[in-house]
Amino acid sequence: MRIPQERLEKYRNLKREFSEEDHVNLQPIQRGGVLSEEAMRAIIEFGDGYSTCDWCPPKSARLDMIENPPIKDFYNDLAEFLGMDLARVVTRCREAKFIAFRMLGAPGDYVVLDGLAHYSSYIAAELAGLRVKEVPVGGPPEHKVDLNAYAAKIEEVKRETGRLPAAVLLTHVDYQYGNVNDAEVVGKIAQDYEVPFILNCAYSAGVMPVDGKKVQADVITGSGHKSWAASAPTGILALRKSLEEKLLRRASIQGDLTSRSFVSKELALLGCTVMGAPLLTLIASFPAVVERVEKWDEEVQKARFLVGELERIQGVKQIGERPKRHTLIHFETEPFFKVSQSHKRKGYFLYEELRTRKIVGIQPGLTKHFKLNTYGLTWNQVRYVSQAFLEIAEKYGLEVK
Repeated sequence: MRIPQERLEKYRNLKREFSEEDHVNLQPIQRGGVLSEEAMRAIIEFGDGYSTCDWCPPKSARLDMIENPPIKDFYNDLAEFLGMDLARVVTRCREAKFIAFRMLGAPGDYVVLDGLAHYSSYIAAELAGLRVKEVPVGGPPEHKVDLNAYAAKIEEVKRETGRLPAAVLLTHVDYQYGNVNDAEVVGKIAQDYEVPFILNCAYSAGVMPVDGKKVQADVITGSGHKSWAASAPTGILALRKSLEEKLLRRASIQGDLTSRSFVSKELALLGCTVMGAPLLTLIASFPAVVERVEKWDEEVQKARFLVGELERIQGVKQIGERPKRHTLIHFETEPFFKVSQSHKRKGYFLYEELRTRKIVGIQPGLTKHFKLNTYGLTWNQVRYVSQAFLEIAEKYGLEVK
C-alpha cells in the first residue's frame, strides 16, 4: 500500500525538542548518555545497518571476535575496566539482567533483590520464570535499603524451597533517590552463601568508579545509553570467568534434516547482539569515560552545591541519603506545588518557567516533587540552574533564606 506523501513528510526532517548545545538538560536518565565528540563522529562513520561487519572472522562469525573495528579489544578492556573477566555488549541493561537470570536459574527459582530495584529487574525475573523476594527499604527521609537483610531473605528462600536462590541482585544506585548502596556488604553475604551476586550498575558504571573484584560481584550489568555516553540501545554484561560456561554457553541445537549446528554462537546472546552505530558510540566514548570517572568527586560536589542552594527556598528539601554521594537528586518541593494550585497553568508553570530560561529535563506537570541529574554540567551551568530556581521562587513570593 502506498503511503501519501503528506504523511511521509514528517519523517524527513526529524528534530529534537531542544538541543544540548543551547539548553541545560537536567533529565535524570539522560545526563550520563550525552555523546562525546568521538561518538558523534562514529555515528556518521558506522550508521549503516551492518557497518561493523565489514571484516567478520569466517570461522567464528561472532561480533566479539571482530578486530576492525576493535570490538574484540574493547570487550577485553571493558571487562578489565570493571574489574571483571569477561564482557559483552547487549541491547539494554534489562537484557543483561534477563540473560543472567535465565542462565543462572530454573523456572520457579527465586532471586533476592532490593525493594528499590528498577521495574525492569522484576520484569526480567518474571520473563526468566523466576520469583522475587524483596529486601526491605527504610522510611523517609533517606529510604535506605537494609543491606544486611539479604542474609535473612536468603534464609527465607532456603526455608520455603529447600534450596538457595538462583541469584541475589543489588541496585548499586537506585533510580528513585540516587542512594549509593555499599555493594561490598551484599557481596560478602552472597559469597558466604555461595549465591551468584548480580550488581546492577545502570546509574553507576560509566560515571563513577566500579570495581567488581573489590565488591565480589559475579555479574555486573550496565546501561550504555544511560551512563556511558553511548546511543541507545546499549547494555553491558560483565562476568566472572567462573560463570562463563553458564552465561555464555554455546548453542547445541542441530537441524534434523540438514544437521546444521552453530556451536560457535553464544546461546543467550542469540549469536550476535548490538552492531552498528550504538556499539561504536560506546567504543568511541570509552576513552572519555575512563577519564571522567576519575572526576566523580567533583561531580558529587556540584550535586551537593545545588542541594544547598535549592534548600534555601523554604519548604524545599532533598530526599534520600545525606550528604549526597550521587548526582541524581530527588527533591520534595511543596512550595511550588502550592503555587501550582492557583496558577492558571497548574503544575506546568514550573516547567514553563524553566523552559523560558532554557533549562529542560524536569518532567512537565510535576511541582510537588521531581528528580534531576547534574552529571556532566559545568560549574557555571549548575550555578545558573540554582539561580533560576531562586528567581522563580522569589517571583511567586516564596520565602528564600
